[in-house]
This record gives sequence, structure tokens and C-alpha cells, in this order.
Amino acid sequence: MAINMTEAAINHVARYLEKRGHGKGIRVGVRTSGCSGMAYVLEFIDEIESDDQVFEFGPVHVAIDPKSLVYLDGTELDFVKEGLNEGFKFNNPNVRSECGCGESFNV
Repeated sequence: MAINMTEAAINHVARYLEKRGHGKGIRVGVRTSGCSGMAYVLEFIDEIESDDQVFEFGPVHVAIDPKSLVYLDGTELDFVKEGLNEGFKFNNPNVRSECGCGESFNV
């Protein structure tokens, strides 16, 4: 099982960690939420948990808990700018449907 990050996402996280002055990387996961059933969770982390699966992309570590990894396998994490908006985009091949607002998904 694996995930991938685009250069844009790696560069964004690396710049943020550099500005922050500390941190290991990001934790990516899923939780039950929204109208379609699941939502992505992303947070900057200072420590890696013992049961995390860790993926390294240069200076950036991505930690994923074992339960979330099942739903994220094959996902590409991108950072996109669209007009005045910018943010992380999950290109997840496991998604079967998404809600209209794009905040939650179903596998």
C-alpha cells in the first residue's frame, strides 16, 4: 500500500515546515463525516506514532494510521491553486462517489 505526492504538494509542505521552524511532516487520514460518509483529515505533526505507516518525499514525511491507509491506498496528494483559492487535492482512485460540495466521499 502506498500514496504519492506531487512536487507542488511536497514544496508547499516543506515551505510551511520551514516557516514553522519544527515538525516532521503531515498526518493524512479519513474520518466518518459528511453526507457521503467519509472526509479527509490533514494536519501538521511533530511526532510520528508507533503504528503509523510513513512515506518519505524528500524532507517531507507523510504519516498514515493503518485504518486510514486502506481507504487512501493509491492516492496522490496534490496542492493546487485555482483563481484565489488554494489547497490540497486528494486524487483517490478508491472513491466511488462524492457529495456535491466535495467535502466527503464514499468508497
